[in-house]
Amino acid sequence: MSGTWGVERLIRLLGLALLVCVGWLILTSTRAQAAQAPSPTPIVAAGAERSVASVVTTVTAVTATVQDPGHVVPGLLTPELRVEPRSTKNAPDDEILSAPVDSVPSQPKKAAPRVPTAPPVAAPPAPAPAADGDMAARIEALNPGAFVWHPERATAGPIEIVVSIPRQIAYVYRGGQLIGATTVSTGRPGHRTPTGTFPILEKDRDHRSNRYNDAPMPFMQRLTWDGIALHAGAIPGHPASHGCVRLPLAFARELYSVTRVGAVVHITDEAPSAETALATARGVGMAIATSAPVPAAAMTGAMR
Repeated sequence: MSGTWGVERLIRLLGLALLVCVGWLILTSTRAQAAQAPSPTPIVAAGAERSVASVVTTVTAVTATVQDPGHVVPGLLTPELRVEPRSTKNAPDDEILSAPVDSVPSQPKKAAPRVPTAPPVAAPPAPAPAADGDMAARIEALNPGAFVWHPERATAGPIEIVVSIPRQIAYVYRGGQLIGATTVSTGRPGHRTPTGTFPILEKDRDHRSNRYNDAPMPFMQRLTWDGIALHAGAIPGHPASHGCVRLPLAFARELYSVTRVGAVVHITDEAPSAETALATARGVGMAIATSAPVPAAAMTGAMR
């Protein structure tokens, strides 16, 4: 152990001597430069003094270590590593790009506000067809000028109309199914409405009588060429026309929209119910009025 310690001591002494020589050389060189310079600047002098002070400090530290091997000079034999934060203020672009960046927790993306959508609008339900019993009861309770109209009960088939003179009621069927009924006013005494089965010969929405003071006959549907027709008019609750079959205005409009030329109208002296009117009219065997063309003079006959 003593031999090893002696070697180490010698090495340290040699290092001390080397440092003293280096310091002496630096000091001598600095003084020589200062002596040669005409006017040394304070900066050069200050640099020389700092260099000498650094050498002296180093020599002192080495001397202390040689004298006491267990003594450690902080910052010399076991310097502490100090990591200073690197500034990127004047660093090149590539260094700035490679500099560590503190991780910032990403903010959760806000969901886009939901735009409320209007609920789908359901189509209004189709009216339920009236029950036969309910419809029959309503027909029996009709007052003058009133009617019942349910075309949704049958949407296809030929239109047939039955007019009961005793009951002053007309029934409308489509495809054999009752779809409506209305109160009417037929011919008064002396102007009796003829009975029989008549096809509709002509239709005119805005017809006027050419015999009775140009009287309006809205939604006219001609049954004979001598002046008998269905049309809108007053419904007093008893026979009051000049032979035509008057209908309530609103009902005449509805009926006009579903009939065609050639549709059949039965006029009877019977008093059937809504359930039996069509069968009764078909079974009576009434004479069917002719629909053959007539002379032009006859076609200009008065409408009643």
